[in-house]
Amino acid sequence: MIIFELSCAHGHRFEGWFASGDEFARQQERSLVVCPICEDAHVERLPSARVNVAKGAARDNAPPAQPSEERDQTESAAVGLPAEAITKLREIVRNTENVGLRFPEEARKIHYREAPPRAIRGQASRDEAKALTEEGIEFTSLPPFLAGDTH
Repeated sequence: MIIFELSCAHGHRFEGWFASGDEFARQQERSLVVCPICEDAHVERLPSARVNVAKGAARDNAPPAQPSEERDQTESAAVGLPAEAITKLREIVRNTENVGLRFPEEARKIHYREAPPRAIRGQASRDEAKALTEEGIEFTSLPPFLAGDTH
């Protein structure tokens, strides 16, 4: 599996997961790669550097976990941010409430003042994200190195 940083003609940035670079090209030629925000099919790859993270069964063969400071240094080189910035971003994410799949519902409650304002994070489908954007509810996607549950 390969992950590409992508951008549509409207400047929305997102990532796409593909079996290979050839598979991305095949899907792009058939206009199957679309922006999750505006559904624009004029999508291009952006340069990116990624850290590969072991998942599932591969985790059994992975080296021991790095201490957080060492991990921040490694990711710093990969994403082009200073390690101090990564540490601060992780701290900010840690101070959010993970509402999981209830994210769209909770974001609406906060936006419409049906719930007290607070920092939340969670998941939303493409359609849910589009609906939130159309309602004027501001949010952003977390980059992969911050998206893991930090609680």
